[in-house]
Amino acid sequence: MSEPRVLVAPDKFKGSLPAHEVARALADGVSKARPDARIECLPVADGGDGTLDAAVASGFERVEVVVAGPTGEPVTTAYARRGTTAVVEMADACGLARLPEGVLAPMTATSRGLGEAVAAALDAGCRELVVGIGGSASTDGGAGMLAALGAGISADGVDLGGLHPALAETRIVVACDVDNPLTGPDGAAAVYAPQKGATPDQVAELDARLDRWADAVALATGADRRDEAGAGAAGGVGFGLVAVLGAELRPGIDLMLDLLGFADRVRGADLVLTGEGSLDEQSLRGKAPVGVATAAARVGAPVVAVCGRRLLTDAQVTGAGFAAAHALTDLEPDVATCLREPARLLVDLGERIGREHLG
Repeated sequence: MSEPRVLVAPDKFKGSLPAHEVARALADGVSKARPDARIECLPVADGGDGTLDAAVASGFERVEVVVAGPTGEPVTTAYARRGTTAVVEMADACGLARLPEGVLAPMTATSRGLGEAVAAALDAGCRELVVGIGGSASTDGGAGMLAALGAGISADGVDLGGLHPALAETRIVVACDVDNPLTGPDGAAAVYAPQKGATPDQVAELDARLDRWADAVALATGADRRDEAGAGAAGGVGFGLVAVLGAELRPGIDLMLDLLGFADRVRGADLVLTGEGSLDEQSLRGKAPVGVATAAARVGAPVVAVCGRRLLTDAQVTGAGFAAAHALTDLEPDVATCLREPARLLVDLGERIGREHLG
């Protein structure tokens, strides 16, 4: 094969290396094996943390803003802008990673910072918003987000008359990979609040709060949307976005690949590299690497997965659409070393892949 074309499109290795650095290390390794290869890096994300970085790496402009963090303290985040399209990431504005000293706040964490970031993008003239809502710290049904966008929220109910005027002419698409309703045994509080530090009694209280909130929103909008698939996403932010702002929910990786122009970038590729920190059963449920493999299969491009650790069988790897899967632990069995020196190992892995898969 002469001058092979390689597209490197990984997600982050969570807690270890951001996606753009994963891509760069793999590209460096492949180029060692095949100096003639034409290599393009396109970091990807699925709507959680890393979504903003992926947009910026693909050519969006990073616009910094100061918003309320999950417990109200100011944090510097950003939205990514290209023309009148903006990408907003909840995780970076007011998600779990923004909790002061990592202390969970299940009863008081707010989605307000997401609303403030959206408002900043609207004020700047953006009229198509892509909102990533993974990694949330709150279970407020999106009330904080809506308050930041001008909704009046009181004990008497919800007044939507003061909502940001630009919302009426703005399309909002949300990266959402869950189908939970807002309330009940499969709702935002019951399923996700324990991960945010809620005790069983607090889960019950949060669920009751969400029920009252849904009642108030239904009265204000004339429609009850609490049982819709995805309403329970991000502590109910999915509900606020759909029920009040008329947003469309889409699978995260599909939405992000469209936004990043993946279909055009993958056309003609001889090899695609993708991956994430752990390739496991969760990866098969719509995570970024499988989304990349599915999209690449449409144009017949072979895909090799790279990960920190691999917990899938050969049959699962093949069934997910990968030609092969390589883990850092194949090179270095000590997990602590893999977490400490991922870039070095990814270069070595990229070189091995270049030799094995590009001849």
